[in-house]
Amino acid sequence: MKKQILVAAFAAIAAQGAAAADPAAGAKIADAQCAACHGKDGKTPTDPSYPKIAGQYPDYLLKSLNDYHTGGRKNAIMGAIAKPLSKADMQNLAAYFGSLPGPLTHRK
Repeated sequence: MKKQILVAAFAAIAAQGAAAADPAAGAKIADAQCAACHGKDGKTPTDPSYPKIAGQYPDYLLKSLNDYHTGGRKNAIMGAIAKPLSKADMQNLAAYFGSLPGPLTHRK
C-alpha cells in the first residue's frame, strides 16, 4: 500500500511540473541560449558531438538540465548554461524541446 501511495505522489508531482511548463517561454530561452549549439530546430546541431534534443521526452530533458544545473552531470558548456536557469526555466525548455518534432521518423 505504501508503495502505491508513493508512486501516486510522484506521479502527481510530475504532472504538476508538466502542467506548469510554458513552451512559449522555453522557446525564447532556447533561441537565446540553445540554438547556437543545438540548432534553432533542436535537431541540427552545429557540431556532430552535440545531441539532437528536439522531440526528446520532456522528463528526460528536465532531468538532464537539472543534473547539469546541480553538477550531477558534467559538461563545462552545459554546466555554465544550466547553472543560472531557474526550475521554471528548465521546465519550460523541456516542454518546448519536447513539443518539437524529432529527427526520427517511422517508416513502413
